Amino acid sequence: MTRSIQLLAGLLASASFATIAHAGEVAGHVSDSTGTRALQSAAVRIVELNRTAETDRAGSYVFGDVPAGTYTLEARYVGAEVTTQTVTVAATGTTPGDFDLTAIGGADILVTGQTANLTSALSRQKAADGIESVLTRDAVGQFPDQNVAESLRRLPGVNILNDQGEGRYVSVRGLDPDLNGTSVNGVRMPAPESDARSVALDVISSDTIESIEVKKSFTPDMDGDFIGASVEINTTSAFDSKKNRYSVSAEGSYNDYSGKVMPKGAFDFTQKIGDDFGVAGSVSYYKRKFETDNVETGGWQTNDDGQAWAESVEYRDYDVERTRINAALSADWRASDTTKAYIRGNWAQFDDHEYRRRTTLDFGDFGDGPSSISDTGASFDGSDERITVERDLKDRFERQRIRSVSIGSDTDTGTLKFNWQGSYAKSSEKETFSIDPTRFRARFRAGTTVDMDYSNTYYPTYSVSEGADTFNDASEYEFDKTELTTLSDSQDEEWAIKADLARTFAGSDGDFTIQAGGKARWRKKSYDFNMTYYEAADDTDYTLADVLGSQTYRLLDMGPVSSKGGPADYLLANPGDFVVNDYESALNSAVSDYSVREDIQAGYAMARWDSSTLRVIGGVRMERTHNELNGFLTTDNGDDTITVDPVQYKRNYTNWLPSLTLRYSPEQNLVARFAGYKTIVRPKLSQLAPRFTVNEDLEAEFGNPNLKPYQAWNFDAGFEYYFANNGAFSVGGFYKSIKDYSVDRRFYDYTIDGVTYDEVLMPVNGDTAEIAGVEVSYSQVFSMLPSPFDGLLTQLNYTYTYARGTVFDSDDVARRISLPNASKNTFNVVLGYEKGPVSLRAAGTFRDKYLDEVGDSADTDRTVNQHFQLDLSAKYKITDNIRIFADWVNVNNAKYFAYQNLADAKRVLQYEEYGSTVKFGARVTF
Repeated sequence: MTRSIQLLAGLLASASFATIAHAGEVAGHVSDSTGTRALQSAAVRIVELNRTAETDRAGSYVFGDVPAGTYTLEARYVGAEVTTQTVTVAATGTTPGDFDLTAIGGADILVTGQTANLTSALSRQKAADGIESVLTRDAVGQFPDQNVAESLRRLPGVNILNDQGEGRYVSVRGLDPDLNGTSVNGVRMPAPESDARSVALDVISSDTIESIEVKKSFTPDMDGDFIGASVEINTTSAFDSKKNRYSVSAEGSYNDYSGKVMPKGAFDFTQKIGDDFGVAGSVSYYKRKFETDNVETGGWQTNDDGQAWAESVEYRDYDVERTRINAALSADWRASDTTKAYIRGNWAQFDDHEYRRRTTLDFGDFGDGPSSISDTGASFDGSDERITVERDLKDRFERQRIRSVSIGSDTDTGTLKFNWQGSYAKSSEKETFSIDPTRFRARFRAGTTVDMDYSNTYYPTYSVSEGADTFNDASEYEFDKTELTTLSDSQDEEWAIKADLARTFAGSDGDFTIQAGGKARWRKKSYDFNMTYYEAADDTDYTLADVLGSQTYRLLDMGPVSSKGGPADYLLANPGDFVVNDYESALNSAVSDYSVREDIQAGYAMARWDSSTLRVIGGVRMERTHNELNGFLTTDNGDDTITVDPVQYKRNYTNWLPSLTLRYSPEQNLVARFAGYKTIVRPKLSQLAPRFTVNEDLEAEFGNPNLKPYQAWNFDAGFEYYFANNGAFSVGGFYKSIKDYSVDRRFYDYTIDGVTYDEVLMPVNGDTAEIAGVEVSYSQVFSMLPSPFDGLLTQLNYTYTYARGTVFDSDDVARRISLPNASKNTFNVVLGYEKGPVSLRAAGTFRDKYLDEVGDSADTDRTVNQHFQLDLSAKYKITDNIRIFADWVNVNNAKYFAYQNLADAKRVLQYEEYGSTVKFGARVTF
């Protein structure tokens, strides 16, 4: 068989390079002493030749071009005894060298538990080329986390942004979540939301993953589309375990706000079919009902004496039901001694049904300020100005789906490596019948007085000192409008194919490898929004009293509220009570639609030097981007009509991304790293879309098809010390210089394409931003202590981030700001105990305050307050196969608080309480 035919066979994952024999080959597997788990990232060294190889996720390694002779093989793994054996290599053929490792002190390296997790995570971190943090399957199982985002917050430099008290987006080193790339099994994930590039990781259950790698530095064989980190999620493979495994878990979760027990269950397995083929899969289901008490304000004003008051205050009562269904299935085939082939599929569905009852107190007519005001409160008298009160309901059901499938093969002959993968991924978010909102309104004049109390920093309260009976009479609130979303359809899909080829040349002191590869990606993202705007028909007598419900609000009595399903039922049962506002329906349905193509062709070349002490990786990646951008120019004609004209732009650009990575290990327990590289993040597709809206007053909102990608020069340096037993200390610094980041700016008397607009709001490229920081991490299993203290362990990490950039205020004056979502200080503390059948863990997570949204000036910037959350976990092993557990999430009932700094005080913009959640259940493995 010729070399070209063998290469083609590799592409088909059937027999690539299977018949090529390399003289003097040494190959083997490394597993724990029970023969249960294949150990990834174990370091195997031929001592006399000073050559080192690391095991893959199947525990396999191979050395090629080994001269005939007798050698010492040495295997190392964090927390394990160093193991050696002598092998005699013949002039031809393969010499086996398998290892079964035991933990320091002679114990087995088992597959579950806190110690096993720490061992696995530190081994992968130590073996990594660049700066990397790892969570394994065992770690995720030790925390009471509900999704992948919440699992990631345990790692150094990682912070999460919450939604309704639940982790949603991941921020790394204080950077915006859109500056991360996310992959599942090597497949870049598109985003379900219409206005996001990053993936909300609350869609993915933590039950279906094998490991999560947060790669904070870049090598040319990686996608270059990240500045924060490349988050790489791996699901289970049949070759991860040496034995077949089946596992079932069932649990209930109780939220003290909702007062309901909700189910969660998971099943996963690995099954070998013969020696060379295996199947692995998992499925999980989780339904969660919870409630949120929320207060929001519509902005603050000050009078001439500097006393502050809120123009509007909203009291929001949320009742939410979320359902997650996740499934993964993979098949792995050892096609030959040198080639492994695979096919992997993943599917995730996230249903979010949200009811929101809202009472809004609107004092916007009090242009000269409240009727009376003090430093801690204000009074609004209806005889001075009109008081508007709105009571509305949102009934929104949204379904997100993320699915991917990939096929490929990995060939490693010891001297030649060839990998390829083809993939398809699609994400979607859809609504088809969502009421957002149905609103009832009343206006009060003389005879009504509302008093606001601002003494509580976190949220204001109100009382009605005059006219309370009328104020709280549901029949006083007449129907105002219903906005019905008939379709909100966001679709984002990507096809990709990639291939890598590497040739290794064995030297006297190490191995030199040259590698090259290419990747093509074809992505399309679109959004289609349609809505119907209903108003009351003539002589309609529809009031809040017709759909009256009860509140579950705890902060105060928010007055009469709608029932959850009443407005939808009333709309369907009484169509004659409504008329459609064609103008509002057409306008709102037209302004959001867009369709964007993003095609990327990439190629790279790199060289690598590997010895037992030094690893050097250098090279360059080229990425060529082609965009086709389709949107609409929506013009308000001023006569209750609009004009919608299609618009299209095309563009191309190329980025060159050089990289240099050094890993130096003068001793087995010391590792020093350095990385310098350039990466990019392309603008949000929704920002690029040519969606233009102009009203009759020549006030416009524009997308910007000419936005440049973020470009960043990055530098990382770190030092790691691995203790003789299971533990490590690491410290590292990072610096990033980012140019062309995008910000929304408001322009006045601004000319575009020969037309001058009175006011334009559009995203533009900003100035240069700088990010610098330090990460410190310490992990230790205290097995050296006398019993019973030898079961103690701890994990600590701290990150300091300095992130500054320049924006322009409403007067076009530059000012320096902290970059959005950048917390200056974050830390995690884990205290654990594991001995015999008992496993206990306390985990605390702290995130400093951060800038959430940039306002027109410093006193209108939105800041999110610092956050600390404590979670507790307990597990008990009844038998080797049965474990019971209990988790207590958000023990301290951590709140969400966003504010603006005005008149020398924090003025609330949003406040939320969620309560804590208790989970309990059992896991059976067989």
